[in-house]
Amino acid sequence: MAATGSCVFHGGVFLALRRDWMSSNGSFKSGSIGIPNARRLAVSATSMNQVASTSSPEITVTSSAVESNVFGKGRFEKNHEHAATKTVGVGGENGSRSNFGWEDTEVRKSLKDYFEQSVELIRSDGGPPRWFSPLECGSRMDNSPLLLFLPGIDGVGLGLIKHHQKLGKIFDVWCLHIPVWDRTPFTELLKLVEKTVKDEHRRSPKKPIYLAGESLGACLALSVAACNPHIDIVLILSNPATCFSKSPLQPVVSLLELMPESLQVSLPYILNLLKGDTSRRPLEIVELILQQIISELSQDLGALSSHLSVLADILPVETLIWKLKMLKSASADSNSRLHAVKAQTLILCSGRDLLLPSIEEGRRLRQFLPKCEIRRFSDNGHFLFLEDGVDLAATIRGASFYRRSQNLDFVSDFIPPSPDEFTKIFNDYRLIDLVTSPVLFSTLEDGKIVRGLAGIPEEGPVLFVGYHMLLGLELAPMVGQFFKEKNIILRGMAHPMMFVKVKEGSLPELASYDSFRMMGAVPVTAQNLYKLLSSKAHVLLYPGGVREALHRKGEEYRLFWPEQSEFIRMAARFGAKIVPFGVVGEDDFGEVVFDYEDLIKIPYFKNQIEALTSEAVRLRADMKGEVANQAVHLPGILPKLPGRFYYYFGKPFDTEGQKEELRDREKAHELYLQVKGEVENCLAYLQSKRESDPYRRLWDRLAYQAKHGFTSEVPTFEI
Repeated sequence: MAATGSCVFHGGVFLALRRDWMSSNGSFKSGSIGIPNARRLAVSATSMNQVASTSSPEITVTSSAVESNVFGKGRFEKNHEHAATKTVGVGGENGSRSNFGWEDTEVRKSLKDYFEQSVELIRSDGGPPRWFSPLECGSRMDNSPLLLFLPGIDGVGLGLIKHHQKLGKIFDVWCLHIPVWDRTPFTELLKLVEKTVKDEHRRSPKKPIYLAGESLGACLALSVAACNPHIDIVLILSNPATCFSKSPLQPVVSLLELMPESLQVSLPYILNLLKGDTSRRPLEIVELILQQIISELSQDLGALSSHLSVLADILPVETLIWKLKMLKSASADSNSRLHAVKAQTLILCSGRDLLLPSIEEGRRLRQFLPKCEIRRFSDNGHFLFLEDGVDLAATIRGASFYRRSQNLDFVSDFIPPSPDEFTKIFNDYRLIDLVTSPVLFSTLEDGKIVRGLAGIPEEGPVLFVGYHMLLGLELAPMVGQFFKEKNIILRGMAHPMMFVKVKEGSLPELASYDSFRMMGAVPVTAQNLYKLLSSKAHVLLYPGGVREALHRKGEEYRLFWPEQSEFIRMAARFGAKIVPFGVVGEDDFGEVVFDYEDLIKIPYFKNQIEALTSEAVRLRADMKGEVANQAVHLPGILPKLPGRFYYYFGKPFDTEGQKEELRDREKAHELYLQVKGEVENCLAYLQSKRESDPYRRLWDRLAYQAKHGFTSEVPTFEI
């Protein structure tokens, strides 16, 4: 049965498809709404009064073809057109593989696309606010949570256009479109969004609902969350307009209202008029405000000049006045409800926001919101989601805000980094890689030592246990090499201070560890180790922990492992291979000259150490000996001209079939001592062999690369 229009009831949300947006077979007509490959867009209306009447000439009963194409399994995939790109990663159950299905080339939209598609959305504009879902967001994985995007002052709903492709892989994305001439008050918008949230919560009560809002939309999201504390809502707020009273836009509300009708013309006209006439003092203020909006929107002057008329169509003066009034009421409403917000909240603040004091407001909101974190974008402006260099999907995952159930599961909710994300992360650590020129060795099954990672088991579960270098300097080069050479993500068991603070203080912001979480780090707990090994992951564990990474003077390459065999029986339960490894080179990088024993004798530093330690979750509090000394401090280090980092992965210990045998504590402890002894052997081997490396010193390596190319592999000692 052919469909010329449709009305679908879906979980309490009405889906309305305009007749002139569809072809007779129920698919979207290319060019019918002017968007290139117009099949990318489906529009849903949540207006009860519009959809309730089936006598409307624009709404008829849907066909099954349309319904399955829009809200069926694999939603939108039928019409979703992928670029000809290769999927990176290996399939299967191995929990360490980068096999999520990211494309090796991300096709990101531009500001030009925002303007062009905005034209098509507002061309046939009319009716009430409604939801739409971009079809390029349609290739999501199973059990993806819902993300509702609440737009800012523009109201178009395309503010996430640069993020649709990536967000659409991990979220079910709906965007709110507010027509240009719509005058729905803030209170009614609140009811509309709240109804959608409640309906979707009834459909999936165990899944979170994400509300992503910018400026005005952020106020709307806060109010919805405050009205529904019993619903699991996650807030992603970009430069919230809760501080509108401090904005340079606020005084212009009254000014625009007082403008004579003869001057209430289009935005381009006002700007062009003011260029030639500076005597209109009030209008100069209007020009300043509007130019601020323009400068925030525009990173590409060419794109701005060619789409200035579109901006005028999106924000004509009458609509601008209405939106500014709404900003004022939205700010007041959300501020009055802050005390009732219980939702997990991530605030994104721009350092160069010309329209709002966003950094200051982020700090203020964190004092009111109990589960709030902040991420700062120092070089970005107000319209954060439309700017280059901002990756919302990566930001959400890096902050550990992505989950598909009521509680975050660091194992099942982990999404491996894409190739582009990996490159961006390790560009920040490239200097360490360059100056230390790391060399990695592994051991084949026959005991032969080879350069590279050929001896590393391909299939998990694998548990790597080894020496933790001073300040953990060895981590970035090692994790990066595993990803590049073996396409393996090392799931590091990390200190809880990277994920949570007991209280605010002087410890680094949690944002400092986002890249570690992006690369798969999890809090070190028995439960997380169990889940990782059961998922056949490649797990990285440092038994020496903080005590080893913050060692004292003269303690280089000394192991501080607990007496108990903490990991042996867990590994045996899943038949994991245990790979011992050693890493040396810290003594060629720097020397500890002022350690914990020195600092603790000075009252100022003693108080500082106690304060820092109290901010972090304490581990091994029930143990005795040096391994229980988990004091958080920064030793004084005298830097040296960088030498070289050497890694040696010994022959794996295979626990397959030893589950019952290793239940015996004595036998488990015996294997534990063997693994520890092999780590010490790896350290001794590297310390001895590096003496014969002709390129151990930085100058020798630089000279070699100057002759053979700076991307060439620098030789090392003979094995």
